[in-house]
Amino acid sequence: MGNTCFGTGDEPNARTAPSHLPSTEKQQFIEPMAATAPYKKPAPSKAATMTTSVLGRPTDSLRDLYSLGKELGRGQFGITYLCTEKSTGQVYACKSIAKRKLVTRDDVDDVRREVQIMHHLSGHPNIVKIKGAYEDLQNVHLVMEVCAGGELFDRIITKGHYSERAAANLTGVIVGVVQQCHQLGVIHRDLKPENFLLADKSEDAPLKATDFGLSIFFKPGQVFSDVVGSPYYVAPEVLRRHYGPEADVWSAGVILYILLCGVPPFWAETEQGIFEAVLRGHIDFATEPWPQISKSAKELITHMLDQNPQRRYTAAQVLAHPWIAQVGVASDRPLDSAVLQRLKQFSAANKLKRVALKVIAESMSPEEIQGLKEMFKAMDTDNSGSITFEELKEGLRKQGSRLAESEVRAIMDAADVDNNGTIDYDEFIAATMHLNKLEKEEHIFKAFQYFDKDNSGYITVEELQEALYSTGVAAPGDNSIEEIIKEVDTDNSGTIDYQEFQAMMRKGLGGGRSRVGMRRATLGADG
Repeated sequence: MGNTCFGTGDEPNARTAPSHLPSTEKQQFIEPMAATAPYKKPAPSKAATMTTSVLGRPTDSLRDLYSLGKELGRGQFGITYLCTEKSTGQVYACKSIAKRKLVTRDDVDDVRREVQIMHHLSGHPNIVKIKGAYEDLQNVHLVMEVCAGGELFDRIITKGHYSERAAANLTGVIVGVVQQCHQLGVIHRDLKPENFLLADKSEDAPLKATDFGLSIFFKPGQVFSDVVGSPYYVAPEVLRRHYGPEADVWSAGVILYILLCGVPPFWAETEQGIFEAVLRGHIDFATEPWPQISKSAKELITHMLDQNPQRRYTAAQVLAHPWIAQVGVASDRPLDSAVLQRLKQFSAANKLKRVALKVIAESMSPEEIQGLKEMFKAMDTDNSGSITFEELKEGLRKQGSRLAESEVRAIMDAADVDNNGTIDYDEFIAATMHLNKLEKEEHIFKAFQYFDKDNSGYITVEELQEALYSTGVAAPGDNSIEEIIKEVDTDNSGTIDYQEFQAMMRKGLGGGRSRVGMRRATLGADG
């Protein structure tokens, strides 16, 4: 299932440009891209075993927590409303997916996976955040960020084309999202301008990626064969039914081409004709405005639209290309993987926080940690249920890390909370889950209660000793316990109260919330 954004719902079929028109005249026919529906080759019909639960777990009642407002958009599978959180007054978008329309097991799995992937990716500044998922007898409700900026696609239509500098900035953001997805083991599979939303109507409004309804988890080297995506943006290897994450870079290359000239590089009057043009791979750099566009920009497009996915640029190579880097969108320095950044963040935390994070990890909902579970399984190559030093080193290497062995060892020691020489599943989740999970008050309070055994409202030295000893983080005679108390106990009372504990847990979290918008649902052939 795709996300939603501001819009009127299902648009009428748009006009198709005659193939004989030069690209400058085709700009007036740019509307067909708005009606380009994600293409998902029909699978053999499999009746869904419709249970009372799509999410697979009980949830709170949406209407107990939120007040639904006006309708924002309507699609084949659901309706999106403005909604307000009763406890805070914060405004969100709620996409309500009708369960009666989920007629196959694949439909149900798509909804569940979309929720899992949105939780997994949440926290990146250019990816729409999911606030929560709820379910009742009739609907699955996804509560997400909302904004009034509209789609990148609409901006393209308005401008016709972007300047090179603007296109480079936007491409840097789009490919940065691609890199984040790939580092976290996700292929988007439906990148297109319609799936990037603007936070507001200003000229420099930040972009937010949305619509993860066709996204999927992957392991390094894994090959997929199902044909999914949208015709103008689909990579040739997808049509050949043998592809991996490189397909996302192709789609980003198509978007870049459109940003610079206003029309897609592979054009035809029919869907089949578009597919044939994609497979031929001829890129028009002869007609206007291409003679005026820099050689560097055309070189980058050529690398992103290489027919051979093994030769095609990776997201990191795109971001390091001079045409992107020289305008300040991405620096020249190598980018660490998202997982590595999380592990480094965790390694700097004190022992109290590490144990607290493990307690929180154990209480997370299944969809919130599904993505990390997939990553753990990918690193745990011998399926032992724990990650050894060698597996960690190899896993980080596959994600592009250039860390020295001593640095990997430091990360291993930090994540190995119980000091048994390996990283078990709970330790991995605790070490890598994004710190935006700490925005949820209930998670922090539950962790505090774990330490406050007598429910006094304070964590004493004795209670901290008991907790750290029982988890293997500290042993009798370890003087770090007194150091932890000194560090966290800001009022010098000799104990840690809830406010001090909360401040310690949230230390280092970035502030500020951006508001993002959403439109109608897409799944399979739904536009």
